[in-house]
Amino acid sequence: MNAGMTVSRKALILADSTLAAAPDARWLVPQWWKGQGAVEAELGGRGVALKLSTPVGPAVLRRYHRGGWMAPLLGDRYLRLGADRSRGFREFRLLLRLVELKLPVPRPLAASFEPAGGFYRAGLLTRFIPETRALADVADELSGADWRRLAGVLRRFFRAGLVHPDLNAHNLLLDASGQWHVLDFDRASLSAGPVSAGPMIRRLERSLRKRAGTDWQAGFESELRALE
Repeated sequence: MNAGMTVSRKALILADSTLAAAPDARWLVPQWWKGQGAVEAELGGRGVALKLSTPVGPAVLRRYHRGGWMAPLLGDRYLRLGADRSRGFREFRLLLRLVELKLPVPRPLAASFEPAGGFYRAGLLTRFIPETRALADVADELSGADWRRLAGVLRRFFRAGLVHPDLNAHNLLLDASGQWHVLDFDRASLSAGPVSAGPMIRRLERSLRKRAGTDWQAGFESELRALE
């Protein structure tokens, strides 16, 4: 898988150059897909996230949007420090590296850097992973084998050097075959060697505790606690 960059009047586009159809700036614009009648579903998340029917197959378009106290002030704008330091380009390249490491993440298709004065806006297009449910929705019904597989997958990421500051119960997906996938690598990074999993596992535990139910705790304690 190779990445190439294209330039349009309003954006720089970083895209998978092996795709049968080449993404352009319109592919990162939700309104364009709505005009094509290609939006299949609106997905959760802070920004705009859409499941799309595209010429290269089902995909998810996510627009970056600020959270916290900055959201009312800047919304979807970020300080412009160059395309290579933008949210979309950084996440695209991190996902590309994780795919190369054969880790279970969505394949990146395209990312945009859209200058706007001293700021920029950005979007990311990734391959849609079918027939999945989030850990937040299935935690109370998981078997011991499910928890062991999740622990094994997370261990692979941590050994590869992944630091995921927003590892939570909505960013872990279980597919119909029983395999786990990890999502949402905005602000994540890859270190040169294995990393301490403690802060990430505790972040995941806090997100699970916000849910109703307690049946997940035994599996978490027996399998994921050891990752700390």
